[in-house]
Amino acid sequence: MRGYVQVYTGNGKGKTTASLGLALRAAGAGMKVYIAQFLKMGDYSEIKALDRFSDLITIEQFGRGKFIKGKPSPEDIAAGLRGLKKIDRMLTSGKFQMIIMEEVNVAVTCGLFQVSRLLNLIDKKPDDTELVLTGRGAAPEIIEKADLVTEMKEIKHYYHKGVRARIGIEK
Repeated sequence: MRGYVQVYTGNGKGKTTASLGLALRAAGAGMKVYIAQFLKMGDYSEIKALDRFSDLITIEQFGRGKFIKGKPSPEDIAAGLRGLKKIDRMLTSGKFQMIIMEEVNVAVTCGLFQVSRLLNLIDKKPDDTELVLTGRGAAPEIIEKADLVTEMKEIKHYYHKGVRARIGIEK
């Protein structure tokens, strides 16, 4: 089976949800999935749920668990680069049929690494591996290189009325 590059971007809700749906579908078909979460750190509900599929889905976090405002710290940059190096190894390992890079577009926007590093990873993607990139603000070069791009557009969100992220829904 030929693998493609998918991008889920935009300011609307649903990018992570879409990628996790792909991971579940792939696991249901017996495919092995590797998920790297950039920027996140902690025990999110999806981590608990995906643990039930640990024979097929591997998930790792390469973030420090806090928003990056302004210039990223050396620790933030180091965490992002660790994630990129791990993805590089997973892409070439032949172990996974799907690799998901959660919030990788935001990692580029925040300055954890340059878009050229991400483009190099896309170039290394084996033909039989599906590569999924999520996060708002996908660079034009990433959109150009991708085979499928979906932009989630916010029309209305209860967050603007003061509703905080809820366990099981947003976190």
